[in-house]
Amino acid sequence: MKRKLSSPLLFAVLATVTLTVVFWLGCQSTTRDPVSIGLSDEAMKIAQDRDLTPDNINAALSTYVPTGRHDEYVMFASGGHSGQVIVIGMPSMRILKGIAVFTPESWQGYGYGVQDTALATSDAAQINGKPITWADTHHPALSETNGDYDGQFLFINDKASGRIAVIDLRDFETKQIVKNPLFLNDHGAAMVTPNTEYVIEGAQYAMPLGNKYAPLSQYKEKYRGLITFWKFDRSKGRIQKDQSFSIELPPYWQDLADSGKVASDGWVFLNSFNTEMATGGVELGNPPFEAGASENDMDYLHIINRIKAIEVFKAGRAKEINGFPVISIETAVKEGILYMTPEPKSPHGCDVSPSGKYIVVSGKLDPHVTIYHIDKIKKAIADQDYEGTDEYNIPILRFDSVVEAQVEVGLGPLHSQFDNQGYVYTSLFLDSAIARWTLGPEAKYKAPEQPWTLVQQLPIHYNVGHLVTAEGDTVSPDGKYAVSLNKWAVDRFLTVGPLLPQNLQLIDINQAGENMKLLYDMPLGIGEPHYAQIIKADKLKAWEVYPLGWDTLHQKKHPKATNKGKITVKGNTVEVDMTAIRSHYEPERIEVKKGQRIIWRINNLERTYDATHGFALPAYNITSSIEPGETVTLDFIADQEGVFTFYCTEFCSALHLEMCGYFLVKP
Repeated sequence: MKRKLSSPLLFAVLATVTLTVVFWLGCQSTTRDPVSIGLSDEAMKIAQDRDLTPDNINAALSTYVPTGRHDEYVMFASGGHSGQVIVIGMPSMRILKGIAVFTPESWQGYGYGVQDTALATSDAAQINGKPITWADTHHPALSETNGDYDGQFLFINDKASGRIAVIDLRDFETKQIVKNPLFLNDHGAAMVTPNTEYVIEGAQYAMPLGNKYAPLSQYKEKYRGLITFWKFDRSKGRIQKDQSFSIELPPYWQDLADSGKVASDGWVFLNSFNTEMATGGVELGNPPFEAGASENDMDYLHIINRIKAIEVFKAGRAKEINGFPVISIETAVKEGILYMTPEPKSPHGCDVSPSGKYIVVSGKLDPHVTIYHIDKIKKAIADQDYEGTDEYNIPILRFDSVVEAQVEVGLGPLHSQFDNQGYVYTSLFLDSAIARWTLGPEAKYKAPEQPWTLVQQLPIHYNVGHLVTAEGDTVSPDGKYAVSLNKWAVDRFLTVGPLLPQNLQLIDINQAGENMKLLYDMPLGIGEPHYAQIIKADKLKAWEVYPLGWDTLHQKKHPKATNKGKITVKGNTVEVDMTAIRSHYEPERIEVKKGQRIIWRINNLERTYDATHGFALPAYNITSSIEPGETVTLDFIADQEGVFTFYCTEFCSALHLEMCGYFLVKP
């Protein structure tokens, strides 16, 4: 039964909080008057009118960040079908920004005429000559140094079209998009190696490599899976395609991947499902995919020796498909690169513990999580402790020789995350709960006779997919908070039509034992956030303004940035060098002839924090955000005659409406 908060109890709760604050302030300053921060009658009335319980008040105090103060953590969440990344402050759960990645975004002028963007300069914006204007982002990955987040770069995949993007966290902008030339769908991406030498991309649905046609009757012979290792150059902030390679995998459907660290550094682990190699065809009387791909009692965990794979690639022992190097299954087996071991059926989560010793796998159709030990895996490989091979002659490590433990956590386990106390947190899709359990001998709170123990199930709302803990993918998690990324919201928020927001629920995990507490419900109506990573805010060193005349795509001085507006005609090309500063552009009138090419550079001369200007030329479908110091380039044909106004889209000053001009195109 919901407990109402009586006036005496309310006063006791709020008084305790107040005394704590007063004591803290007293330690900080002797000039602060405690009376000035005393409770008001209004505060008590608000609590009574809203029927708030003590837990409600504690949760509100735990998440409240006063105006002018900043959040302790930043969460980077995938934007799902929006194709973007969403930046969220914690514990306030306030949206700070949406990062434009794979799809056009008009506020930032991304994909609307500006040439200095990853979308405009990437050949990955098209597939077979067809423009791709949507994406399905899934798994953001922060760059790491020695297995810890360093706050420099963020990577994100597009599951729909097999793409990886690089985001520079100095300005939270996308700098590069690469398209996998061999595959369309990538789900096990993006993940990084402990020093961000490689960005890992695992494929999902099997297909002929290189997207060639082959009938489904030749599925076992012609269809394949894939894992790609994209070489990353930190100094350039770019993926180096010419130093990247793939490994051919069987036509099982690969799912999530994780890179080993510390004890398992140099290894990569990749789930699979549909080891049945079902090809569907319910319309022909065949079992539907969900049945045909779930018949086996176990699927296979791929175990990949990254160090040996790199050696083989550098030695030139890879074949080329579509001009991209691929280590074949046969070579991967011969060189000791690829192994497998059975895992629970229909697995989804594949997560390496902070020490790197344990690999936690969750099977959606098994109430247990299965924990593998890297030392047992290495020993089984050294001893050739196999239970046979699969249809493609890949050695299968004996299950009992590599498994450390199994813990029954609940129905529909998906993903696992870690904290700094040796607890593991697993999302339970069917139970709509988060399970908390002890990580064997690494748990600080455990009974010696039961080192692997379920501690608590916390109900959430509803149908959780991923969850994330603060720095939970690193060698040194912070603990403190977890976020449950729920697929359904149902009755949590006001009804806004049949399409509901997702529900991100903030959870306090700071206390030991059965003390997880739900703090906050955050509706997110932008896209489906599949996964997220949380970093300490003080690790991020984002710029406040750009150096003057800055080319943001290449992160260097723009060679043609100008402090003076001018118009230059060169044959059939008109070059417009424009400056923007409160509250005008220079020049304000540009007159050209129909059919001329227009190269229009705009330099924001502002040096003031947050003094952003915009530029819009509506009839030409052009818009841009121009941050302080930035230079942007527009390149288009004046193919419409007439008179067109351009104007500043950011309310920059009292005379903002006067920041405009005329673009005249003569017949």
